Amino acid sequence: MTEAKKIAFLLADDFEDSEMKNPYEAMIKHGHEGVIISLKKDDELKGKKGTVAYTSHLAAQDAKASDYAAVIIPGGKSPSHLMNDKDVQAFVKEADSAGITISAICHGPQILAAAGLLNGRTLTSYPGIQDEVKDAGGSFVDQEVVTDGNLITSRTPDDEPAFIQATIDRLGSNAW
Repeated sequence: MTEAKKIAFLLADDFEDSEMKNPYEAMIKHGHEGVIISLKKDDELKGKKGTVAYTSHLAAQDAKASDYAAVIIPGGKSPSHLMNDKDVQAFVKEADSAGITISAICHGPQILAAAGLLNGRTLTSYPGIQDEVKDAGGSFVDQEVVTDGNLITSRTPDDEPAFIQATIDRLGSNAW
């Protein structure tokens, strides 16, 4: 196993339960520290299926992307609650500029689109937002996992194993 790294999770209410739970647990299992960033510190955040809940560790306005080895953006409705927040956008822009891995699944790329980070990039997402991806200048492909530079994207909970593995591989950890 490689040295422990801090991993940021951008999260708000109504996230897709497994898209948060499974990557978060995989990162912890590999010895990394998961830091949940939301609009406010100490927010109680509930998944849309109600199987898991988390408390945010940090407000986006207080987060610095340079403190993290990767940013993970679970899907569900969480991204729609975060995508228009200027601090969330500034955080992902800083991460992208620094070449920090950004892993977004399902509706997660909505945050990247709102931040203007998809122009000229190839990615995947939940099929229902492919027009948003294209409108933001991205090229949509219907694949399990797509890596374009520092960006890793997947479509749905069915893609979680490949999504998690691609993120772990990027962090230099062993297979989960």
